Amino acid sequence: MPPTPAAVPPERVDAGRIILRRVRASDASAIAAAVSASLDHLRPWMPWATSEAAERGNQLGRVAEADHNWESGLGYVYSVLTADHGTLVGEIALHMRDSGHSAEIGYWIAAGQAGRGYATLAAEAMTSVGLALPGVTKVEIHCDAANTASAAVARKLGYRLDRIEERHAEAPGESGQLMVWLRDRQPC
Repeated sequence: MPPTPAAVPPERVDAGRIILRRVRASDASAIAAAVSASLDHLRPWMPWATSEAAERGNQLGRVAEADHNWESGLGYVYSVLTADHGTLVGEIALHMRDSGHSAEIGYWIAAGQAGRGYATLAAEAMTSVGLALPGVTKVEIHCDAANTASAAVARKLGYRLDRIEERHAEAPGESGQLMVWLRDRQPC
């Protein structure tokens, strides 16, 4: 069961040096360009990182799907933008799981923007957004055990490693061991 309309997260989140803004069709060209410039950086970890994903038309379709999922309460996709110039540096999403009782964060940062703390800032903000939703008791970050950068984000934010699941590797850099990092809502 998706969250009720009252439980929808904000369309814009200010997070210091970055802004998370609900993804829009007008972002499609910038997303396609960032993906195109980042294919070698993303391909080891993201099965969707293909030359097709670097096409504007493909990104327009993704944004339409994201809009449908937002309105249905299934998930919320945001463009990650610099606060000073509004430059797109990546994306982050909050996917609702377990009948709306948990959420999973997924993110990517463009190759030219990596190493600047944007993933950590975005994941920190999205964790707060997720845990503020009524009924959500935990937020998860999933990453392959070989993806040390993504695991470092989870550690920095105080997530605990809940489990490692064996799975079929979906991208060339993956080991087939999925790390599931967990952060629970703190009791009031």
